Amino acid sequence: MSLAIDHLSIVYNARGGIVGELAYAIGRRRGTAHCALCEVTHARIREKPAWRAFRSGLAVPVVAYHLNDRPAELSRLAGGIAPVVAGHVDADVVLLLGPERLETIGGDVAAFSAALEQRRAELGLEWASSPSANDDAVLDHR
Repeated sequence: MSLAIDHLSIVYNARGGIVGELAYAIGRRRGTAHCALCEVTHARIREKPAWRAFRSGLAVPVVAYHLNDRPAELSRLAGGIAPVVAGHVDADVVLLLGPERLETIGGDVAAFSAALEQRRAELGLEWASSPSANDDAVLDHR
């Protein structure tokens, strides 16, 4: 019996909320704020259509967090750094993609998908369910 990922958690290298989003937008323009995961999932303010399509075909849901609302287990897993992508396997959380790997993806959703699949295979993990219509797969964590 293989271990299976039942959902993903993604943590942006940005604070959530109106003030956090505004600070990130200003910092991004000034060159003082950067989030490689934001580049994968969003184009300016809106979610990328390619990211939405990727999520809808993914076998498991995705839960999105920001620095100020991530669970302590996700902060500990990555040593407090972000952005990260983690897989939830039974009661454990496994780091799948860290900031260095996300940076090499360059905001490309297809490259993100390939990196995620490669890492999943390296760890010998399966997806907990088969792909289905996950149009609303990004879950509200609150």
